[in-house]
Amino acid sequence: MQYDFKNIYDTRLPRCLNDFLNYLGTIKGKSKNTLSGYKVDLTMFFRFLKLYKGVVKDKKYEFKKIDIRDIDENFIRQINLSDLFAFISFAENYRNNGSYTRARKVASLKSFFKYLNNKAKIITENPALELESPKISKRNPIYLSLSESRVLLKAVDGKFKERDYCIITFFLNCGMRLSELCGINISNIKDDTLTVIGKGNKERTIYLNKACIKALKNYLNERNSHYNKIKDKDALFISRNYTRINKRTVELMLKKYLKNAGLDSSKYTPHKLRHTAATLMYKYGNVDIRSLQKILGHENVSTTQIYTHVDDEKLREAVKSNPLSEEEEK
Repeated sequence: MQYDFKNIYDTRLPRCLNDFLNYLGTIKGKSKNTLSGYKVDLTMFFRFLKLYKGVVKDKKYEFKKIDIRDIDENFIRQINLSDLFAFISFAENYRNNGSYTRARKVASLKSFFKYLNNKAKIITENPALELESPKISKRNPIYLSLSESRVLLKAVDGKFKERDYCIITFFLNCGMRLSELCGINISNIKDDTLTVIGKGNKERTIYLNKACIKALKNYLNERNSHYNKIKDKDALFISRNYTRINKRTVELMLKKYLKNAGLDSSKYTPHKLRHTAATLMYKYGNVDIRSLQKILGHENVSTTQIYTHVDDEKLREAVKSNPLSEEEEK
């Protein structure tokens, strides 16, 4: 992936933060979404510190307008673990952040100070070494049942029926991410295999089943009838303006069909369709957890293990099947 340096280097940020983001993008190959998340978290961190340390005297000064361009190496060296704890506490109250968001901010701080210590050599001691991530309670993924998935597919209709049906079919069968789907190129499709670029700019092969291949064939026939109007010839999914489809268009399209299907449009998102695909594969396809990890492109198997919640249903059925379960009391 190529990065536009002008988009990474922001004149509103201190040099050390710009250098860090540039390092993540060019050396570590982090995605634009990851860079954006670090940028938001660390911008908030520096604004907080200027208030917390009294550099900004007026406590009523609008937080988002606090200028952080003057943050220098000397300021950085004065930061200690207590400052980091104070920021995490502030972030929790300022935005009412949940444990997942707080964990991301901790990860941003730990990565930033590790860079300052090991790569930039700006600090000799890393204050974030003892910073602990908040405990995240395990939550079962939200997903559509098999019957609900079928109802959703049947609800697809209208001018872009072939395209939208193909998109939802890909989500429900392949478990791909929204960004991966929007980024699909026709040149990445070879017979029943599809290559996508996932998180961390990592390439992953996805295998298409019969439903996907049929939906793809029907969509390509319709798509190619407008070939001369298409601006990005290699983009698989095309918008009404004949450009590559964007994430927001897909999100709105899904909401429409969820409503048409009588399903909760506020509850289900493209990512929930990814959960659905993973759950259906694990529940009905006898897919082991390591294979599912590879299909979904998870770096750690611990992330994939949230889908083993369906085992609870098997355990419940096992208990019900006990021949003593129907015995009456005497």
